[in-house]
Amino acid sequence: MSDADRWDERYLRGEHASAEASRLLVRAVDDFALEEDSPAAAASSLKTTPQRALDVACGAGRHALVLAARGFRVTAVDASRVGIEMTLDRARARGLDLDARVADLARGEFTIEPDAYQLVCDFYYLQRDLFRAMRAGLRRGGLFVAAIHTVDEHPSARPANPDFLLRPEELREQFRGWEILHYHETEGRDEDAGEHRRPSAEIIARRPAA
Repeated sequence: MSDADRWDERYLRGEHASAEASRLLVRAVDDFALEEDSPAAAASSLKTTPQRALDVACGAGRHALVLAARGFRVTAVDASRVGIEMTLDRARARGLDLDARVADLARGEFTIEPDAYQLVCDFYYLQRDLFRAMRAGLRRGGLFVAAIHTVDEHPSARPANPDFLLRPEELREQFRGWEILHYHETEGRDEDAGEHRRPSAEIIARRPAA
């Protein structure tokens, strides 16, 4: 059974299908203004164009929906067909318009367009070779928002594949030279609404304007 099939089954059972967004994403959007690339862009008609956001490994769409409700033009990507169907159903029920696509990121089925997004978010999905594309996909002054599980060394921790767990400080290191607006590594269970049970590293980082 593929990873996508396993996630399909989880979503059908109602697991990890919360519609409540992470407080971290809400804080990023509400507390940190997105900057324009340049004064000329800010003064142009581009200012009235909806800002673009990318939700990487969107699952059942809880973050894509929040971003769309706040006026972003959202692209949401996930390998789970069930997750994407739930995302689209929830968007229609709320009268929201977003672009949700079934695509396996690990297999390169979706290409992140460079300098395309004002916000990129990644919640609980670790694909190390995707960081470069996510950084490049942000416009200057844009925000990267993420919470990703870290290695849990507690004796009672459930075994997990270390390929999908961050090492201490690894997430911060991925954004060296950027403005780190928030960084925190939890020591215990992650209290996120998405039913996550492991420590996590979380970050809000701004791509330098120059």
